[in-house]
Amino acid sequence: MTRDDCSILLNGETLVLDATGAAFWPAGKTLVVADLHFEKGSAYARAGQLLPPYDTRATLQRLEALLAHFRPARVVALGDSFHDHTADNRLDGTEVARLAMLTESTEWLWVEGNHDPKPPAWLGGKVVGEAVLGPLVLRHIPAPLHHKGEVAGHLHPCITIRRNGLSVRRRCYLSDGERLVLPAFGAYTGGLDVRDRAVTELFEDGFAAYALGRDKVYAVHARLRKKKVESQPSRTAIKTVAKP
Repeated sequence: MTRDDCSILLNGETLVLDATGAAFWPAGKTLVVADLHFEKGSAYARAGQLLPPYDTRATLQRLEALLAHFRPARVVALGDSFHDHTADNRLDGTEVARLAMLTESTEWLWVEGNHDPKPPAWLGGKVVGEAVLGPLVLRHIPAPLHHKGEVAGHLHPCITIRRNGLSVRRRCYLSDGERLVLPAFGAYTGGLDVRDRAVTELFEDGFAAYALGRDKVYAVHARLRKKKVESQPSRTAIKTVAKP
């Protein structure tokens, strides 16, 4: 599979935004994913809402492809990796083995989330509240106060793009050049509209959205006001102007 990379500057560091929803920090050889929500499908099934029970395997398959593509020295999962506190007990043997292979292949950090405040230690890797890696601070929930270099998840941002009478809703990254919010990576995760107050309050001076396409990331200007976001979208990416 080919990819057209989209890169941004975050607190002076170049980050590559992948069309799967993962961000790669080349200088730190670090791959970052957010909100995997393993076993969300089985949690819904127990509540009587039946979904195909393949979300964990689909998410693992995408993770495996990312590690093969970027070959990171470190992976950081930004919290809510498991949908609830018993989700690890619902993994089958194949899924456990695949997860073990991933965590054994590289340094792995599980950031605590609100859905999984105590990720299971038996999976391997290290459980942390947050990770400070050079100029970057990686955590699950964005801090209320603006923090330069923050990389977070939790919000599952999505943007609706309207053009020629048609509209499409896509998961997206959000950044103002100082903080970055990643889209949810999990197969069954929903999304929060970028116009929601929980999003706009994080970016007092505006932000840019980067929407996930099938094989590339598209720079979508949204609510840009005072600050100019430094970015280098791929030469082949189509820049779409949206007014959410």
